[in-house]
Amino acid sequence: MTDGSLACQSVFKPQVQIMNQSCGRVPNREDNMTIKTKIAGAFATAAIALTAGMAVAEYPEKPVNFIVPWPPGDLEDVLTRMIADDFQEKYGVAAAVVNKPGGGGGPFPGAIEVANAPADGYTIGSFVIGVPVMGHQIDIAPLTPAKFDPLGIFLTYPFVIATSGDAPYSSMAELAEYAKSNEVALGHFGDVLTPTQVTKAFAKNAGFEWGSDAAFDALDCNTLASGDADVINTTLQLILPCLDSVKVLTSITDQRIPLVPDAPAIGELDADLNIALWNGLFVTKDTPQDVRDKIIAVAKESMMSERAQAVAKETGALVYWQDAGDSAARIENDIATMARIGGLLE
Repeated sequence: MTDGSLACQSVFKPQVQIMNQSCGRVPNREDNMTIKTKIAGAFATAAIALTAGMAVAEYPEKPVNFIVPWPPGDLEDVLTRMIADDFQEKYGVAAAVVNKPGGGGGPFPGAIEVANAPADGYTIGSFVIGVPVMGHQIDIAPLTPAKFDPLGIFLTYPFVIATSGDAPYSSMAELAEYAKSNEVALGHFGDVLTPTQVTKAFAKNAGFEWGSDAAFDALDCNTLASGDADVINTTLQLILPCLDSVKVLTSITDQRIPLVPDAPAIGELDADLNIALWNGLFVTKDTPQDVRDKIIAVAKESMMSERAQAVAKETGALVYWQDAGDSAARIENDIATMARIGGLLE
C-alpha cells in the first residue's frame, strides 16, 4: 500500500463513521448540515494530506544539469563531467554537463541561465572565479546582487609566467631588474583575465613596465621559440612539450605546482597578488541545504578520486575540494585582491 493510499484511508475513515452514526434513525435538517460539513472537512483534509505527500519528494527525482559556460574539452569541463557521471551513478537519475559558451560575453550568459533557474538543485553552475567575484559588480542585472553560493571550489588552473631557456633572467626579481633598462614583450590571453592583471600588477609593484604586450590565441612553445613574445602568461599544459627548454618564473596559483616545484607561487613574491584562476560548483542562494549536501557529497568524492588526481598529475592543475565555508571566505578575499589590482592598473 502506498503512502498516498494510507493517507486517504486515514482521513476518510472518520467520514465513514459519521455516516454510520446517522444510520438507524431519520436524520433531521441539523443532522444533514452537520454531516455535510464534516464530509467537506474530510475531503479538504485528504487533499492537504495528498498534496503534502507529493511536496516532500526526495531530491533528486529528475534529471540534473551542470552548466559549464565554456566549450567542451578544458579542465573545468573534464572534471565537471566526472562529477555528473558520479552523481548519476549514486542517485540513479540522469545528470549531464551542458556547455553554454558565451562568446564575447565570457562565462556570464551561462551564469545568467543558472541564476534564472529555480533554486532546487536541478541546475548547478560550474563557474570560473570571474562569475562570483566580478559578475555582480559589472552591471549585469540578472547577476545583481550576488546570486550564488559556493558548494565548493575544486580546480586551480596551472597558469604560469614563463620565458625561453636562454633568457638573461631566471626569476621574477631578475626579470624586474632587466626590464628596467631593456624592452621585454609580454604575451597573454587578454587584459580582462585574472592572470594577465596579476602579471601587469606585479610589474607595477616591482617598479618596471612591459616594453609591449599583446593578446594571443595560443601561447605555447612556438611563441617563445619564434620570439613573438619574450615572456608569456600561459597554462602549464601548453608548454609541457618544451618544459625542459623553458624557464617557469612563477605560477599564478595558490601554491606551487608539483610539475615545477622550484617556481614560487605569485603570493610568495607579492602577498598583495595572492590570487589564482579557479573553478567551483555554485547554486542559487535559496537552494535547500539538504540538496546542497547531496551535491557536495558526490563532488568531493569525485575530485579526490584517482582519475581526477590523474588529470592533476598530467596537466599540472591543482585538483582538490575546498568546502563551502572556506570557498566563501576565499571569494571575499579574492574580491578584495581584485579591487587592489584594479587600483594599481588604473
